[in-house]
Amino acid sequence: MLFPEIRRVIYKKNPLARVICQLRFPPILKIDAETPVEFQDCVRKEFPNYSEKIELAMRPHPRVQDPIPHELLSDMLRTTGTKNYEFSSEDGQWKINLTRTFIALSTDRYEVWEDFKQKLDIPLKTLINVYSPSHFSRIGLRYRDVIQRSVLDLDGVSWTDLLQAQILGVLADSDIGNSVQNLESVYEISLPDGESTVRISTQLTQDRNAGEVCYVIDSDFFKARKTSTNDVIGKLDYFNQHAFRLFRWCITERLHKSMEPQEK
Repeated sequence: MLFPEIRRVIYKKNPLARVICQLRFPPILKIDAETPVEFQDCVRKEFPNYSEKIELAMRPHPRVQDPIPHELLSDMLRTTGTKNYEFSSEDGQWKINLTRTFIALSTDRYEVWEDFKQKLDIPLKTLINVYSPSHFSRIGLRYRDVIQRSVLDLDGVSWTDLLQAQILGVLADSDIGNSVQNLESVYEISLPDGESTVRISTQLTQDRNAGEVCYVIDSDFFKARKTSTNDVIGKLDYFNQHAFRLFRWCITERLHKSMEPQEK
């Protein structure tokens, strides 16, 4: 087994800073061509706020070659734009983003998978009913955990007491671990289904408010193959199941207990 099976719990002191689900599909030009009125009507109860922006991609003209004076660069670039429609909850903690190539649901207030999946239900069904994507080309579910020792009453506790050696990397070395000033590691691991991958990014980061050094575990579960619209939820359930197993595989029992696990 890739990551050991373990009983799922809910942490009272939840380390999750953000959860994002993104579903990519072949370009649907209709989404760019007209305002998504019908889509908004269906999601407005849960996501009443609306905004629209243009994502710009700057591409050099084929006849332009480097080097080029900076002051002339803006006049000689071709600009292409993609509309990004955003629908958010009243408190701004939940957001849907819709473009001609993807739909995404994100939140900074994740508690349990069942609630997240329920929030995704109507936007996903509406996308399928209104725009009829032929399939999804990439399914992704991403969890960003931030371990901040002060909020867990663990000030001064070594990372080696909180995180497993296999995820700490050089920080686990007794000779140089305390001298590490910056850290960023990336791993890609195939999942047991033979068609999915998890990309694990770990890094040290500094909290903007407290100036405290925190440890980030960013887990992006994805399938980058053609998937039927009927099979999306089953695959997301699979990712969620492995996400908690992965997180527990990364942390020690001390950190686990410090986050005050509650039986689900």
